[in-house]
Amino acid sequence: MAILKTGKSLQSRAKKNNAITRILTISLLAFFFFYFSLFTFVCGERIKDVASFEGVRENQLIGYSLVVGLDGSGDKGDATMQGIANMLQRMGLTVNPDDIKAKNTAAVMVTATLPPFPKPGTKLDVMVSAIADAKSLQGGTLLLTPLKGPDGKVYALAQGAVSIGGFTGGGGGTSVQKNHPTAGRVPEGAIIERDLPFILGNGGKIKIFLNRPDFSTAHAIVNKINETLQAEYASPIDPSAVLLKIPPSYAGRPVELLSLVEALEVSVDVPAMVVINEKTGTVVIGEKVRISPVAIAHGSLTIEIRTDYLVSQPLPYAPRKAETVVVPQKDVQAKEQNASLIEVSGVTLGEIVRALNTLGVTPRDLISILQALKASGALRAELSIL
Repeated sequence: MAILKTGKSLQSRAKKNNAITRILTISLLAFFFFYFSLFTFVCGERIKDVASFEGVRENQLIGYSLVVGLDGSGDKGDATMQGIANMLQRMGLTVNPDDIKAKNTAAVMVTATLPPFPKPGTKLDVMVSAIADAKSLQGGTLLLTPLKGPDGKVYALAQGAVSIGGFTGGGGGTSVQKNHPTAGRVPEGAIIERDLPFILGNGGKIKIFLNRPDFSTAHAIVNKINETLQAEYASPIDPSAVLLKIPPSYAGRPVELLSLVEALEVSVDVPAMVVINEKTGTVVIGEKVRISPVAIAHGSLTIEIRTDYLVSQPLPYAPRKAETVVVPQKDVQAKEQNASLIEVSGVTLGEIVRALNTLGVTPRDLISILQALKASGALRAELSIL
């Protein structure tokens, strides 16, 4: 009897311990959730993530060249043959373009992105794309290509083996292809030969450009910089730009100043927006999207038109001119699903999603509903259709 009581007391004590453990676990998770939510709200975004500095930008390079060493999958056009003749002529060999029958060469356009503050000797990746009727660039080698900027100056030279990340092959009327064989890359295939003449902080001023123009964000950046530097060195130009004067203590040290500024965190005001891609049926709803109280009824109408063909044959003892004819018979049916009426008054994104899911709508139907809500004025957000 004593043993039985002891067992029951141990079981009750274990249940109490489990209950206490669950309560502590839930409380701890709630604390961490609240803490990290508060931390995220207070931290905001770094200036380097929402803006860029004047002159710190990429530039595009382009060039024309030839890819050689192809396995019979090159071009057949006259322009490619002329390019081969010009290349050979620069090497001291004169050849008539009409006499060239090369299937192992392809004319290509070569593109590259010049990073900010490029230094001679730095290597770049280049993209190679066929511009004529070449079937594949597999196994080809890009010849020496000068890459020019919009000003016509050569900033890099590219050359090397082309990697297409796929293949193509076939025979006997059948073919197999993987990925896109007429475009490829030359990893680190270009070498920078010229730098861009730009002095950071020239004139004692630096402009900060916002990635997304916004009055509130520009004002927040100005306040944060002035608060950190303890003086009025930053001033807004417009919603997309902020002017920063270099303090005397940072004269000749713009890199140190910008490293301090770009790490500052500001609160970014994100506009309420709904983005719709009608091609794919994708709908993205922002966190600040709100819907005024409104009732929605959505139903779909399906019209089906079916055509059957009946054969009419002449009866026995019919006139000689009688013949068999085919008579089309059309049947039109319209089906409309019953539309349920639901009241939607969303305060948060989760409530809006739950309310729309109650209707059981598909992404395509959701696009129509959002467009109708915007037209009625109930959708308090910007509607962007891609």
